[in-house]
Amino acid sequence: MMLRPRTTAWSQALLSGAFLLGLSAGGAYAADITITMAAPDWPPTRFMKEEFDKSYKSPDGHTTKLDMDFIPWPSFYERVAASLTSGEQKYQMIVTDSQWLGSFVEGGYYMDLTELMKADPELTAIMKDLHPVLVSAYSTYPHKTRQQLEEAGEWPAADTHYYGFPQFPDTYVTYYRKDLFCHEGEAKAFQEKYSRKLPCSYEDWQDVDWTDWKNIGEFFQRAKGAPLGDGTADDDFYGIAYQAGKGYDFSTMAVNAFIWQYGGGIWDETQAPTGQAEGVVNSDIAVKAFDHYLSMLPLMPPVAKTGQMDIFVVQDLFMQGKVAAIIDWVGLGEPVLDPKTSTVSDKSAFGPAPGLRKEDGKIDRTGNIGGQPFVLTTWNSDEVVKEALNVVKWWLNPETQKKFVANGGQSGLRSVMADPEYDGLRPWNRAHKEMLDWQRDVWHIPEFFELLTQQQEEFDKAITGQISGKEALDAVAKFQQQTLEDAGKIE
Repeated sequence: MMLRPRTTAWSQALLSGAFLLGLSAGGAYAADITITMAAPDWPPTRFMKEEFDKSYKSPDGHTTKLDMDFIPWPSFYERVAASLTSGEQKYQMIVTDSQWLGSFVEGGYYMDLTELMKADPELTAIMKDLHPVLVSAYSTYPHKTRQQLEEAGEWPAADTHYYGFPQFPDTYVTYYRKDLFCHEGEAKAFQEKYSRKLPCSYEDWQDVDWTDWKNIGEFFQRAKGAPLGDGTADDDFYGIAYQAGKGYDFSTMAVNAFIWQYGGGIWDETQAPTGQAEGVVNSDIAVKAFDHYLSMLPLMPPVAKTGQMDIFVVQDLFMQGKVAAIIDWVGLGEPVLDPKTSTVSDKSAFGPAPGLRKEDGKIDRTGNIGGQPFVLTTWNSDEVVKEALNVVKWWLNPETQKKFVANGGQSGLRSVMADPEYDGLRPWNRAHKEMLDWQRDVWHIPEFFELLTQQQEEFDKAITGQISGKEALDAVAKFQQQTLEDAGKIE
């Protein structure tokens, strides 16, 4: 069954005075409401459920239950897509990757919230407080870049439709072993070998570029039994690790950073239908950037060359004490600090991710935004829509957001990030705040999954040494050009 979005007339009815007065009256119209939400099974969504059960009070007097359907990450997209396309109408809200917006908006499953946001002062205030990169990535479809939204000069931007709110904004940062990077002997040896300071403090990591990252990878490669810090390596030890996984988007998220930092590009959906894939995706500068990414894989644990280096493997290698520094998502930080799950819980510190140093000496850290928005579905009753938006307001209230941050989550509200307490709530917060300004996003169009799956396949062939970086990007560009032409996205 193909579902279509609500009509403008319906939106106007929803906002009518009789409707608002009837629900705000509380007692007479209050009802039991269950909101079923599809959510990936990991700490940021588990916390939301726990906090909701402890503290949520409906402002309209409803007895509201948030029933979260926790789905493992590897099958999350497939399970949600199967539910939506089956017509079962199981979910009232969904935690969604931003890349899914086009597919599920065009399918008629995700509700256009633009008019509701504009008419509600609380929602308007939330949207204005959100970091603009999150509004761009998590809410807009057709996609508008941060630059386009900022050029519009105000919220809401003209000719822009908004669908989502941040459930969990995520960026990748550097995790490092402070017992090694702040070790006097290691620091002296690194300085002698590379004529550069081994980064120890946060400020030191602000000056780390990809050349430094490569040097760190070389320097900390140690055979089992070799001296390491104040002891010896219990097993073969490595200096660096980052994403190189075949599954979902695990290599794409890292490769895009190199391409953007070099000044290259991926196919730009905001330039459809004139923007091309061939000649852009496989440009000389993109090939150079991808080769740079590939060049450091030999400095990582051997799993990096197998296509299995996903975000969880990277995290696990660090927690097992097998690597000195990694680049990974903030959302995976909490288990690293837990002595029950991590052997380096008392040795871990965090800084911004490395980047490419430009001719002026500044470092470009452009990367691909992570995290997820949450959305409403189109088949909900007026009563459920209003209560779901009450849940949004509760979740994006600064006090709720501070609790979330203090428990390993993150906030996209600029007012929360500007709070003097914010940097001290978790040890990666300062880095997250700095990295957020550098973020962009990959495609949001309905064809994204087809594009992504083929790209991951080709990237994996290059990562595992089957083909060159140029061959991989040539294949990606050819496939994207044909797919997007067939879809009418490229003339």
